[in-house]
Amino acid sequence: MKKMLFVINPKAGRTTIKSSLFEMLNMFSNGGYMIEVYTTKGPGDAAKYINRFGRRYDLVVCAGGDGTLDDTVTGVMKLARRTKKMLPIGYIPCGSTNDFARSLRISREPVEAARDVLEGDAVPIDIGRIANHYFAYIAAFGAFTDISYSTPQKLKNMLGHSAYILEVFKKLTSLKTYKIRADFDGRVATGEYIYGQITNSLSVGGFRTIGTKHMSFCDGKFECLLIRKPDNVAEFQKIINSILTNDLSQELIVYEKASHILIEGQEEIPWTVDGEFGGNLRKADIFNLKKAVSLVLYDKSNYVDLPDYE
Repeated sequence: MKKMLFVINPKAGRTTIKSSLFEMLNMFSNGGYMIEVYTTKGPGDAAKYINRFGRRYDLVVCAGGDGTLDDTVTGVMKLARRTKKMLPIGYIPCGSTNDFARSLRISREPVEAARDVLEGDAVPIDIGRIANHYFAYIAAFGAFTDISYSTPQKLKNMLGHSAYILEVFKKLTSLKTYKIRADFDGRVATGEYIYGQITNSLSVGGFRTIGTKHMSFCDGKFECLLIRKPDNVAEFQKIINSILTNDLSQELIVYEKASHILIEGQEEIPWTVDGEFGGNLRKADIFNLKKAVSLVLYDKSNYVDLPDYE
């Protein structure tokens, strides 16, 4: 009989899976799995457990938010480096925003998502590495990037996505800028920026990201965005309009596709990685690890295996 590790974050999201847990376990059991349930105790816990005990299992399924998925990916990658065993991942999104699940059309209904894990196929997905940290879909710095981990969990559970919007308005008056040099596969940008993101997702913060027309989850390239410091209200409005209209042509926005990104600041820069604090780095060396993990998908309409896009 196949063995499944079912990782659950009991604190994630406003919608608990408690009412659906028995039905999901019964479904997995009828699907031919012997199941071990592991409830996480805090950030990084799932990664440690998977790295230590993952060799016992044929599949790991995680139920939680983007941070839980990040921990699962990290544990799977560390296990693979240590033992050469690569566990496929099933994802049941239960967080407040669930950007990666939204991008890959993974159901937010726990029972339906569980059924899709049983009926879906494992497909290869790119992931990232920044410093010694793996990430599933985004590494970012600058304006508003700390909102996901600084917003109180109780507020996120009560208000969902609206809680993030409230935090955005609180921070509009205190935007910080960073003087950086960014190298995207040899193409260099320098200047003063209020925001930067390296992503493999159609959605960030619950909103569709710009520059995703040629995006693939497994092409070995990240979608990279930098937003320059606006000098006045008119320029700030240009930036907002560009984001809303998916317009990459104006000079305040730098957009690149790259597999290796090096961002160096004149000071340490706080990074957010998959919605969690990723550390303060003066030099961020970021790599796309092409098709490094296998994610089980049922609806593959947003999953397109494009050739490398230049």
